[in-house]
Amino acid sequence: MTPEPATICLGCWQQLHLPVPLRGPLSVPFRLFGIRPSRMNPNTCTICEMAFTRVMKARAVTIDATVMFADLRGYTALTQSIERQEMMSLLDTFYDDCSAAIWRYDGLLNKTLGDAVLAIFNFPVKQPDHAAQALLAARAIQRSFAEKHDQLVQAIGVKNAAIGIGIGIGIDCGQTNFGEFGHAHRDLTAIGTVVNRAARAQAAAKAGEILVTGAVRDRIGDLVSGDGSDYALKGFEQPVRLFSA
Repeated sequence: MTPEPATICLGCWQQLHLPVPLRGPLSVPFRLFGIRPSRMNPNTCTICEMAFTRVMKARAVTIDATVMFADLRGYTALTQSIERQEMMSLLDTFYDDCSAAIWRYDGLLNKTLGDAVLAIFNFPVKQPDHAAQALLAARAIQRSFAEKHDQLVQAIGVKNAAIGIGIGIGIDCGQTNFGEFGHAHRDLTAIGTVVNRAARAQAAAKAGEILVTGAVRDRIGDLVSGDGSDYALKGFEQPVRLFSA
């Protein structure tokens, strides 16, 4: 976890033992050459983004990672009844809460998908406890959004309050393919069973709930308790046991 913005790039330090300044006076010469904090994780730099080209050329690499999906519940229904400015304000709050928590726990904000986000932990910043870090980030998202809930309900108006707003989160971990996929449109992202299972777990989660798979629970020990429940997830022939975290 990086509780404060890192002063040097964590990715360059881990991979190359190279102290690339991200902030402060020492970072000024680097910025003149276009080296600045990454938009996917401000604790890494644009050198790390350039290093992704190695992944792109390889088409895909297999990494041990934790994947987290977070989705804003109630958004689709609200878009039909609230003003554009109110809608944008709600999305801004959602994205800000997600990005702040993901970056604090050294995750990569890989994609924003309308009213959902996809985050990957253990790439490019390596963490031996990446599953736990993902869960802590998810809890931080839920906690921050819950603190603003009443204010957000007031902002969307009493007539829309019955729709309800909240965030559903799903997390899975394991071997994941990461690379650039597609021909006409090339896209750098993660694919595979772990990604699909995390997405389906997110879809099953209620507003304010975090659902993790057995693989995640096995890695994080006492952070999750209970026996879990079996869920019929779309695309999976057998029920998948998920645990409320």
